[in-house]
Amino acid sequence: MYFKSAAFYLIIYAFLSGCSKKVAQQFVSKPVGPKREFRAVWVATIDNIDWPSRKGLSADIQQQEFRTLLDRQKSYGMNAVLVQVRAASDAFYARSKEPWSEWLTGEQGKAPTPFYDPMTFMIHEAHQRGMEFHAWLNMNRGTHKASKSITPDHLTLTKPEWFLSYGGYKLFNLGIPEVRTYITDVVVNIVRYYDIDGIHFDDYFYPYTIANEKLRDEDTFRKYKGNFTNIEDWRRNNVDLIVKDISDAIRREKPKVKFGVSPVGVWRNASVDPSGSQTAGGQTSYDNLYADTKKWIQKGWIDYIAPQIYFSFEFNKVPYKTLADWWTNHTYERHLYIGHAAYRVKAGSNEIGWERPNQIPRQVRYNRSKTQISGSIYFSAKPLTKNELSVTDSLRNLYFYPALPPTMPWKDNIPPNAPENLKVKKVSDGGIFISWDLPSSPPKDGDEVNAFVVYRFDENEKINLENPARIIGIVRNEGMLNYTDKTYDSGRSYVYVVTALDRLSNESTMSNTVKIKL
Repeated sequence: MYFKSAAFYLIIYAFLSGCSKKVAQQFVSKPVGPKREFRAVWVATIDNIDWPSRKGLSADIQQQEFRTLLDRQKSYGMNAVLVQVRAASDAFYARSKEPWSEWLTGEQGKAPTPFYDPMTFMIHEAHQRGMEFHAWLNMNRGTHKASKSITPDHLTLTKPEWFLSYGGYKLFNLGIPEVRTYITDVVVNIVRYYDIDGIHFDDYFYPYTIANEKLRDEDTFRKYKGNFTNIEDWRRNNVDLIVKDISDAIRREKPKVKFGVSPVGVWRNASVDPSGSQTAGGQTSYDNLYADTKKWIQKGWIDYIAPQIYFSFEFNKVPYKTLADWWTNHTYERHLYIGHAAYRVKAGSNEIGWERPNQIPRQVRYNRSKTQISGSIYFSAKPLTKNELSVTDSLRNLYFYPALPPTMPWKDNIPPNAPENLKVKKVSDGGIFISWDLPSSPPKDGDEVNAFVVYRFDENEKINLENPARIIGIVRNEGMLNYTDKTYDSGRSYVYVVTALDRLSNESTMSNTVKIKL
């Protein structure tokens, strides 16, 4: 549930009083959305789609580009980034047994100059802006068609028996137990050594089907089939095993790190399985990529699923509403985020529905009408920056007020204790200085406070912490337990309150309240 803003009531007044359409639109332009909502963007590094802008930039320029990218996404209202740190058995981070990515430095295996650890840097910058950082990994690629270099000790050369050739790619043979262990170890290494908020896999498990090309894993099937008689069921089981292994490994290593997957939108079409969606998807996760994504969320192996519903409301083979509705019936008390095709928005597009400026905003509003949908992820950063058909301006309005990430009570349902000793005073430079102390005792689970939420209410307003329009600041717990409010109106009286958040955004009860008259 989320609040109607004051603008909602002003538009009713404007309508009844004959106010102009222009003024009316101004009043309704910034609705108050839900207080809890995942608002994220994919940052694709493969072939330099989003970052870095090109290969071989100096470390300083790479860092500046990433800061600019985060600042822009933050200004659009995003509270999380999913950054591709493993594009094709390579690495955008230092503590890896896989080689440096050529899309970072221009040559696979070459370290950035001057040296730095990009993932450590990116995590820090995201957290400084109050954004979650999810490490996005590709599972199946050994090499990519766009690759121009490969190290002599690359796994595709030292372990060629681990790979299948398909569609011009070298792809991991997921039927080999050692391959599954290797990929799980890559994930564990990241979870162990980096302060990430989540691990994220995209839609690539077994490859998308290519006409007149056969996936040559029959020998592997004969060797490792066990009790399976059907190679397709065996492939699905291979993917099940690796997803379950990764899930278990994350929970052992750092149980509060989130694990999510963004599969192709259609699990199965109802034409082949009555429990599937009433769609005519060309390729489905279950039948083509051998990924039983519905099973993973039903079993609780993943914390969130973000189906790529890259279709418009008007696309009759896979209408947005039909597929979104199907997924709302298959959340199994886990989070459902929707993947949106920001890259398809284009003036004059010949793809039905994508020439309409309201396509993405309409999808977001539809999501908000469904309690089972907890947020959105956009592909990708660069299209949002282009602001085609003012889609990003629309998101700025929809995301005008901040949102906290949805909680995950199956991972952690214990909130921190409330901040104490809240003080408020007017300072000489025209701001209102708000300070507080840490809770005097830790919560039952011993978690540290991750951040603080600063609220401001009007003098006689009922204090309601569920209204995100009253959030004026979110402050990381990094030693400075204060915030300066510079958006107040002189001559008014306000009441301030602060709460604490833990790593998974569980929120404490409120501190003492302080009233100030200006």
